Amino acid sequence: MPTLVLVRHGQSQWNLDNKFTGWVDVPLTAQGEQEAHRAGAHLKGMKFDIAFTSVLQRAQKTLAVILQEIGQPDLTTVKDQALNERHYGALQGLNKAETAAKYGDDQVKVWRRSYDVPPPPDEKGFSESLKDTAARTLPYFDAQIVPLLKQGKNVLVAAHGNSLRSIVMHLENLTKEQVLELNLETAVPRVYELDNNLKILSVKNLV
Repeated sequence: MPTLVLVRHGQSQWNLDNKFTGWVDVPLTAQGEQEAHRAGAHLKGMKFDIAFTSVLQRAQKTLAVILQEIGQPDLTTVKDQALNERHYGALQGLNKAETAAKYGDDQVKVWRRSYDVPPPPDEKGFSESLKDTAARTLPYFDAQIVPLLKQGKNVLVAAHGNSLRSIVMHLENLTKEQVLELNLETAVPRVYELDNNLKILSVKNLV
């Protein structure tokens, strides 16, 4: 029976600074690295056949630390932009508290947590809602990861809050309302035991 583990990256510098990060390639903090070591410690004893991550360093570093902890530092790893965090448009780099003071808490919550309302676009006219993020993440998940799970492979995915939320929504058949309340903590592995048809046999967070 296959196992799928989803892990959001450890604390990044802009998590610490309370900034909207999106596609900006910021590093982990020292605490973020410690969180990644903790995640790896929780996963010791598990063996993976392949790992996937985004093209952003905070996810890649989290994965590298976890693989070191579990004794699989040379595990085959696939990196793809499809697993990137959602693009926060014009909000990227802005302090969340200052943005809430300017636009109001309710508006910022809509931008952060609604399913299909994107933030204001950046100068190139780009931003993503969770729906937009799912539109790039889920086809990749279905094409690249699902076939491996159906072969009985154990897969580890280290990515970001919103790309992973879209996968969780898909796997657990969450409604738009339910996914709004879904918060994936930094570097807390979410472990799915699946049957070969990808029916969930169990799901748990390792904290």
